[in-house]
Amino acid sequence: MSDERKTPFDVPADMVALAEQSFEQARRAFDQFLNAAQSTLTSFEDRNKAAQAGARDVTGKIMTFAEQNVANAFAYAERLVQARDPQALLQLHSDYVQSQMKALAEQAQAVAEAAGKATTDAIKPKS
Repeated sequence: MSDERKTPFDVPADMVALAEQSFEQARRAFDQFLNAAQSTLTSFEDRNKAAQAGARDVTGKIMTFAEQNVANAFAYAERLVQARDPQALLQLHSDYVQSQMKALAEQAQAVAEAAGKATTDAIKPKS
């Protein structure tokens, strides 16, 4: 009897080599997939951080403006209480409305610019 017995499970060497090569190709493809997935996740995280920073900036501006507007309203109310005649009352009101309209326009522009910057920063590709 020979030591070299053939069994139905013996696989030719060229088939083993082909299987090993296919396995290595599959491993490399999977590694590339994982690297691409990690890169995509990192990109999403970076964009999320940029979006959060932008949102904090916009929210901070809005809160600052709200505080300024409330302070202006209280100052206006205090001046109204001290008005001695209808003419002074009308002048105070006119001055307040004009100053608030100007302030609101400037605030709206500042918030729009901050929101635009936040959007741009969140979507621009990282280099």
